[in-house]
Amino acid sequence: MRKLLTRFGEIEYDPESCLNFPAGMIGFPTLHNFVVMPNQKDGPLFWIQSVDEPEFAFVLTDPTNFFLDYQVLPDESERNYLNIEENDECYVLTIVTVPPDQKITINLAAPILFAPKTNRAIQVILEDGKYQTKTPLPEVKKEQPAE
Repeated sequence: MRKLLTRFGEIEYDPESCLNFPAGMIGFPTLHNFVVMPNQKDGPLFWIQSVDEPEFAFVLTDPTNFFLDYQVLPDESERNYLNIEENDECYVLTIVTVPPDQKITINLAAPILFAPKTNRAIQVILEDGKYQTKTPLPEVKKEQPAE
């Protein structure tokens, strides 16, 4: 076990269980290893904490919590990169941004593909123009009180 001082305080982690981005993340090519932080609250959001540069942490979510029809399947080169076969599990995650105005967005244009079998991840860019990097979360409809 190793220790790391982060915005969450000192954390212990097992280097063997780190989430590995062999190519880094888009815009952060030197960030390769992350610790998945345990959720302190119920909900669909969680943090990954960089081991390489502890000042960096990202909020992630499963985008299908908000967009039921969102689907990204890894192609052959992405599966090779993740070191998985066609039928192996691969989760799609997206980065969440919480700006000062609290209008939360998620990056549907550059999802993260995560293979639990190998603990490897890759961030990909969807080039079809169908999705945005700052997609607002759908508004929750408030129920009207019964009359």
